[in-house]
Amino acid sequence: MGELQSALDALAADDLHAMAAPQLLDRTAELVRARNRIDAELARTVRVADLTQAPEHDGLKTMRSWLRGHARLSPGAAAAVVRSGRVIEHLPAVAAGWAGGAITAEQVSVVAPVTRPENVDAAVDQGVELDEVDGVLAETAMTRQHVHLGRVVHHYLARLDPDGTEPEPTEGRSLTLSRLFDGRVAIRGELDAVGGEKLQAALESVVQADRPAGDMRTRAQQLGDGLVQLADNALASGDLPVLRTVKPQLIVTIPLEDLADPTTGPGAATTGFGATLSAARARWAACDGTITRLVLDPDGQPLDVGRTKRVVPPHLRRVVEQRDRHCVFAGCGAPTHWCDVHHLLHWIDGGETSLENSALLCERHHTKVHHGFRVERPPDGRWRTYRPDGTEILLAEPLLAAR
Repeated sequence: MGELQSALDALAADDLHAMAAPQLLDRTAELVRARNRIDAELARTVRVADLTQAPEHDGLKTMRSWLRGHARLSPGAAAAVVRSGRVIEHLPAVAAGWAGGAITAEQVSVVAPVTRPENVDAAVDQGVELDEVDGVLAETAMTRQHVHLGRVVHHYLARLDPDGTEPEPTEGRSLTLSRLFDGRVAIRGELDAVGGEKLQAALESVVQADRPAGDMRTRAQQLGDGLVQLADNALASGDLPVLRTVKPQLIVTIPLEDLADPTTGPGAATTGFGATLSAARARWAACDGTITRLVLDPDGQPLDVGRTKRVVPPHLRRVVEQRDRHCVFAGCGAPTHWCDVHHLLHWIDGGETSLENSALLCERHHTKVHHGFRVERPPDGRWRTYRPDGTEILLAEPLLAAR
């Protein structure tokens, strides 16, 4: 282990910026192989440690809990290492390829279902030689793209029990929402084939309908915006189930002085699910929403609750929709039902809730306008959009004529 640490220290001292492209690529390939070998050795060690009850030495029952507590692995990562150690006991060819650096830990996770006890028993009952399956899996993993290995495993398991009961798709569905320290939400999940197809179709419809000129977003950013837009549409429709006697909605609580303060005001507001927002984000959310005034005593206890007031009443929204027809941000044509009614001069700063002070903006561009961009409607009636540096976003002539 000391030699390994010394070798890593030597690698860390290399001047990567002095290397040519072929050297960097060769180095990357060698590091991947070395990583695979280390992952394989880790899984082998963890498996033996589990079998010999080594965690008891530190007062723990399993290597999964030891990896979480001592190595600070996430529960999912710890489980994957333990599972991989079990897999390679049944698949020596895969284990050899992994130990040699040609197979990755992810690929071992893909073939793991083959070694489940029920699948091993089914193979024995049908006279399937697991050694032959092992050889095919190892060769596929070492010579084909990652996605192909998954197809081979799926095909094998389907042939292993062709007349078996069709699994209930909802049993394999899962979704985890984890709030990060800064309020962002990490999403992790898995859907069955049909459920995943439905989600992809819904997201793709939103993505393809929102392709403004000059869009520089990555595919991942487009899908992320699409998911938020789907949630916006569902919340705005009013058709979602009632949540604790009220319709589900974005709830933001902020002191009045922070809402009126034009500065960013980090950490000034809180949401219904416990996230902390800046005052600037709260003002954005309050631009087209409902406002409820709460009067609190010095200890934070409510003294009075005012009547909830809709910032933009329905009749004004209809007029704004009729005038603007879609998101007015340059190059965007998002439909009215995707849009908020934005106050050009925020109501908290004295801006009127009127047709002249309103603009339709989709969720993404409403965010942009609250972060430095600006939209204006001069006397000629054509909306103009300006970047934070004051320059105008100009459209190509065909798009300009269409507007």
